[in-house]
Amino acid sequence: MTTVFLADDERLVLRSLEKTLLRAGYDVVTAGDCRSGSEVFAQNEGTIDIAILDLNMPGFDGMPKPGAGLDLLAHLKEKKPSLPVVILTAYDEINKAKDAASGGATAFFVKGREQGLVELIQNILASGQK
Repeated sequence: MTTVFLADDERLVLRSLEKTLLRAGYDVVTAGDCRSGSEVFAQNEGTIDIAILDLNMPGFDGMPKPGAGLDLLAHLKEKKPSLPVVILTAYDEINKAKDAASGGATAFFVKGREQGLVELIQNILASGQK
């Protein structure tokens, strides 16, 4: 079974994406910010196959921080360099996409097209992208 790690501070988005991924046949572990994300990842590191991280969420100090997802990306890549990571955002920000890619993200995805996200995950895992 493939396990997806999903971190997003918007509860409705988190629940919706989790349901979509569960229906697609994935196991899902979730977190709502960088700090809990780090803890959840540490507890499940051996089973997580791909991470989906919101770009903007509370940082490691618990305070909302634009781009905090890139901090969590760097933390996860330190722990598991081969982990494929998709950065989620509500806005199509090209510069942030470049930041995410330079930080080791495999892809950047604009929220709202959940089936497209499932297809992206399938393609990344099938191709073995890191």
